[in-house]
Amino acid sequence: MITLNTSAFARRPDFGAIVGVIMMFAVFSLIDFSGWWSGSTLGNILQFTAILGCMSIGQAIVIMAKEIDLSVGSVYGLTGIAFITLEADLGVPGAIIAAMAIAGGIGFLQAMAVIKGKIPSMIVTLGGLFAVRGLIYVWTGGSVRSLPAESRAHWLTQLFGGELFGIEAAILWTAGLMVVLSLVIWRMKFGNRLLATGGDENTALSQGIRTDRVKIRAFVLCSLLAGFAAILTLADKPQTHVTLGDLMELEAIAAAVIGGCLLSGGRGSLLGAVLGAFIITGVRYELISLGAPASWYISFVGLVLIVALIFNQSLIRWAGNRA
Repeated sequence: MITLNTSAFARRPDFGAIVGVIMMFAVFSLIDFSGWWSGSTLGNILQFTAILGCMSIGQAIVIMAKEIDLSVGSVYGLTGIAFITLEADLGVPGAIIAAMAIAGGIGFLQAMAVIKGKIPSMIVTLGGLFAVRGLIYVWTGGSVRSLPAESRAHWLTQLFGGELFGIEAAILWTAGLMVVLSLVIWRMKFGNRLLATGGDENTALSQGIRTDRVKIRAFVLCSLLAGFAAILTLADKPQTHVTLGDLMELEAIAAAVIGGCLLSGGRGSLLGAVLGAFIITGVRYELISLGAPASWYISFVGLVLIVALIFNQSLIRWAGNRA
């Protein structure tokens, strides 16, 4: 019985990420025990994990549908800029709604280009990455104001950027979203349709699944989560700049893949995506703490990504053999 349970656990998409987190804790505890286990270090890691994890959840959903979204970093930046800029005229609630509507609209337009235009999502979202980033510079002229003090004290800003029960709000929001969306994927029809679409689109179509609708929802949800991550960021740290979110799309994709998502679609884990974000963020902070050059972080993330891909592919083959 123990062997069967162990085998079932090892077949989980996020098994590699769970092992990676355990190994990271073990290694960093040996190298820098006092620094790694300090409250400030773990608090900062969890805070930034929540932001990247929120984006990674959306990326994981798109990857499960056998697509990819390279524009999430720019969508994150534009949503944050929109929130800060529109707040003066619309107030905090109106600015949040308008900024999130912009994020969702970008996701919808890109989904329509992929589905109706029959253009690969990598090309569409790469174009979106540059177009949205350019729009940020055009809109702001290269400078962005910070959120005023009275807006920082607004109850809605505090709800997203303050503390709830002594815990950073971003951590609770991301954890809640992960749980709810995981239940949607594993317990509701949308999740079955999402995985079926990513696994074999032709088979999904033959079963009556509207794969175009599934992909539209995945892209819109991905953009909304990227936008929400920006709201969580700026509600906590109200200063921003035009490079907000630059290159975060690569970290989000890496976190999703490290977490067990297959770029070939049909397999993934939202918990794994968040754990992948934790690994990336933890490595960054610990390398900075140890005084390592910034290039080491980039190299290490690349190495971890390759190892994770190999490990996850080996797990799939092993599970297939056991089956």
